[in-house]
Amino acid sequence: MKGNATNGFVEVSSELGASPDQVWARVTTPEGINYELGPLMKMTMPRGSKNLSIATVPLDEKIGRSWVLAFGFIPFDYDDLTLAERGPGFRFLERSRLGSMTSWQHERTVEPRGSGSIVTDRLAFVPRVFFRIIPGGLRAATAIVRAIFNHRHKRLRAYFAR
Repeated sequence: MKGNATNGFVEVSSELGASPDQVWARVTTPEGINYELGPLMKMTMPRGSKNLSIATVPLDEKIGRSWVLAFGFIPFDYDDLTLAERGPGFRFLERSRLGSMTSWQHERTVEPRGSGSIVTDRLAFVPRVFFRIIPGGLRAATAIVRAIFNHRHKRLRAYFAR
């Protein structure tokens, strides 16, 4: 995953004072995801996915549409969620389409680091045409994605510092 003239790339990592097992159990749940996004955003779960978990989601099949909501109630984007890979270890790779992106690839890993763990998010994306035709649009899209994931990691560090 790397960026170029037509696609963006962001990588964010955080060291946490909790075991990889503890971190994975939190960051792969709807509650954990929405804690990371909050209070600025919330992500709905696709219809019919209530009994699914990261371990049971079928690979390479669209799970459904998740809405991204500003302040928890204003829809501003969506994610046609598709899990492409799971593992090895504490790892997933999502390859989806978003309302704002023709291509979205999100890899998250949780690995041991000392007595805790390190969480890394790698994001590669191709913004929709309205970001590509505006001068500086790809830089703006990359800055937005970076800001969202910096926020998520700040929330993760705060949660596991307790």
